[in-house]
Amino acid sequence: MPRIDYQAPLRCLVAVRGHPFDRNAFASVFEGMDGISATMVDQPAASLLMNPEAMRDFDVLVLYDMPGIDFDESDDPPGYFDPPACLKAGFPALLAQGKGVVALHHALAGWPAWPEYAEILGGTFLYKPGMLRGEPAPDSGYAHDVAQQFTCVSDHPVTKGVPASFALTDEPYLAQVFEDDVTPLLRSDASFDRDHFYSAALAVGGEMYARDGWDHPPGSNLAGWARDVGKGRLVYLQPGDGEGAYGNPHYRRLVENAIRWVAEPLCG
Repeated sequence: MPRIDYQAPLRCLVAVRGHPFDRNAFASVFEGMDGISATMVDQPAASLLMNPEAMRDFDVLVLYDMPGIDFDESDDPPGYFDPPACLKAGFPALLAQGKGVVALHHALAGWPAWPEYAEILGGTFLYKPGMLRGEPAPDSGYAHDVAQQFTCVSDHPVTKGVPASFALTDEPYLAQVFEDDVTPLLRSDASFDRDHFYSAALAVGGEMYARDGWDHPPGSNLAGWARDVGKGRLVYLQPGDGEGAYGNPHYRRLVENAIRWVAEPLCG
C-alpha cells in the first residue's frame, strides 16, 4: 500500500462525550496541526460512524469518549450496557481495513461490557470490580492533578521530536494494562500503588477521594503505547485530563505524531 502524502489534509473523526471536559480547550489541541482537521462527534451518534463505510471520508479515528456506562443506574451504579451491533462489527472492521485509531485518556474506560474493546485498546479502566480475561479484577484507581515526569522509552515515530523526559501535571490511572501485548512508548514516574490512588467504585458511590476497604495491586506505569490491530495501527496516550495537558506542547506533539503515524496503514 502506498505511503500517505502528509501534504494532503488528514481528516480526523473525534468521538467525544461520556466524561466531563472543556470542549473548546480540548479542541485547541488540534489547532496548529498543519494539514490535520478534526471533526468532533458526540456519542452515541459517533458509534454509528465507526465503520468502514461511514469513515471512508476520514483518515483517523480519535477516541476521547467514555461510552457504555450509565452512572445513573439506580441498583448498582454504574450500569454497563453493550455497544450497538453496528459498532461491534464496524469498529474491528475499521482496523481490519487499515484505518488508524488514537485513543486518549478516559477512552480506556469505554465499553466495559464488551471485552473485545479492552483487547483492542490494550487495557481498561474499571469503575467497579468485575471479571477481566477470566480473572476477578478490582475497580481501578484515579488521582487528580499529579505532577509527573514522563519518559519516552521507545525510539518511535510517535515520540519523535518529544524530549526524552518532560513534566506534566495530569490524572494518572491505576488500571489494567496488557503490557505484553503492546509496544511501550511512554512511562510515568508516579507511584502506581494503592496508597497513591482513590477507588473509582467508591467515587461513583459518592465517596470521592476515598480508598477505605479498597485493595488494588501495584500497577503499570506505562502511560503510552502502540499496537497493530488487523491492518491498522492504534496508539493510546493516558494523559489528557484537562488544560494542563491540552496546553502542553509535548503532549500536543505526541497526539499529532500519533495521528500521523496511525494514518499510514500497515502493509500486507
